[in-house]
Amino acid sequence: MKAIPTPLPGVLVLEPQVFGDARGFFMESFSQRRFDELTGTRHTFVQDNHSRSARGVLRGLHYQLPPHAQGKLVRVTQGRVFDVAVDVRRGSATFGKWTGAELSGDNHRQLWIPPGFAHGFLVLSDSADFLYKTTGYYAPECEAAVRWDDPALAIEWPDPGVALALSAKDAAAPLLQDAKPFE
Repeated sequence: MKAIPTPLPGVLVLEPQVFGDARGFFMESFSQRRFDELTGTRHTFVQDNHSRSARGVLRGLHYQLPPHAQGKLVRVTQGRVFDVAVDVRRGSATFGKWTGAELSGDNHRQLWIPPGFAHGFLVLSDSADFLYKTTGYYAPECEAAVRWDDPALAIEWPDPGVALALSAKDAAAPLLQDAKPFE
C-alpha cells in the first residue's frame, strides 16, 4: 500500500497493491501496522459502517466534535463516488479548504480523513457500496455538519447526470461560518 498526499496535510489517498489474474483479485484492504507507518499516526478503529446509495445521492458534509471526534478511513467496494474532505479546524492554515478524490470498486483507493475534517461523498454510478472505518463511536450529541454547497467552500462537485438527493438534515446544514467549531 502506498500513500498519496493531498493538498490538506494529514488527508491521504491510500492505494493498496492489488494482485489480479483471470480468477479475480486479492488485496490487503487494511493493516494496522502499515496504516500507522503511512499516516504517521496511531489511531485505533472502533466501528465499521456500510452504506449503499443510488446515483446522485450526496451525503455530508459530516464531522464529530471532541470528545468524540472521529477519523475515517473510507472506501468503495462497488460503484464510484466523488469523496470530499474539508478542514473544519478553526485556526488551521487550511481551514475551509477541501480536497476530493474518486473512489471506486475498480481503483480500490481509500481516503484517510483525520479528526477535524468534515466528510461527504456524491455517488456517480448507478449505486455504490461505501465502507467506513471510524476511530470513534458515533455520538449524536457531538455530531456536526457543514452545508455541501457553501459558496465559501466552492467544492467542485461533478455532475452525476441526475438530480441530487440529500437528507433533510444535510440540506439544512449550516454554512461553515455558522457551523459548530472544531477546536
